[in-house]
Amino acid sequence: MSKGLRSLATFSWRAAVWVTISVLAWAIAPAQSRTAAADPALARLEREIARLAEIAGGIVGVAALHLESGRRVSLNGGERFPMASTYKVPIAVQILTKVDRGELTLDHMVALEPTDLSPGSGTLSDLFNKPGVALSVRNLLELMLLISDNTATDVLLRLAGGAEAVTARMRELGIEGLRVDRPTKRVIADWIGIAEPAPWSLERFRELARAVAPQDRQAAARRFDADPRDTATPEAMVALLEQIYRGRALKRETTELLLDIMRRCRTGEARLKGMLPPGTEVAHKTGTIGGTTNDVGILVLPADAGHVAIAVFVKSSEKDIPTRERAIAEIARAIHDFFLFHPAPAQ
Repeated sequence: MSKGLRSLATFSWRAAVWVTISVLAWAIAPAQSRTAAADPALARLEREIARLAEIAGGIVGVAALHLESGRRVSLNGGERFPMASTYKVPIAVQILTKVDRGELTLDHMVALEPTDLSPGSGTLSDLFNKPGVALSVRNLLELMLLISDNTATDVLLRLAGGAEAVTARMRELGIEGLRVDRPTKRVIADWIGIAEPAPWSLERFRELARAVAPQDRQAAARRFDADPRDTATPEAMVALLEQIYRGRALKRETTELLLDIMRRCRTGEARLKGMLPPGTEVAHKTGTIGGTTNDVGILVLPADAGHVAIAVFVKSSEKDIPTRERAIAEIARAIHDFFLFHPAPAQ
């Protein structure tokens, strides 16, 4: 049995629902529609997404675009959410833009200093915390996107020209609802409630974090969720994914490099990929901090049914991470099945 047929054979109970919806929608609106406002089937999908979002608690934002047909769905798609580590995608785009422009090479070696080490996810801060380490830009990119290494991210952000340069690149691409403002070390410090200005050594950071009282941490977390810095709307993130997919953000070689790394992402197996048919190709990036749990990426549908750019953001949730991840997985599966079993009507 071919890969496409095996994938088709794995569809869930939702598939039957979407097939029924497809027939009804064609009877009501035979012309192709792009949004739920004009397409009853897409409107039903949006209601299903809203129902599934309740699993996560907090506020959930979703945007999804079927890249071949232009059909899209959204839930709180214009609301800002903390990107957490999904902001590493726009950072990667800016780094690779500099490569495309001849301002940086992937083989350029970068020496890491003790003050470069950042807390949180990754391995560099734990395994290479002594002087004498140098890594290429390519290796830093892989660490940032594969295992979400925060030290690699902050080094790359500096090489990218800083947060302002990343945001400026987003504006060049016509993306307004996404901004990058701080290195990950500062993002985490603000979430914890560390007031002392950087720079810090990693040990000093940990000392400051331990000194923050629980009530101050809670207040800082509330401020963090309301902070416009380092946020994106789901629709803006999907717009960036679309620009990457269509080759508008980067040259062909760097586009292929970025998507290849994102396809090999080692985090978030229970999120976008969690309930998809085995073997489904997903180029994605996760993000997690406090009550925020995110995953964004591009799904490849089986049987040549196309590609879906998708962003699912959760913020201000008090549910545990596995529960939030289940909500993301359920939403991704609903979207996957809809676009697989509900092809666009002929014009």
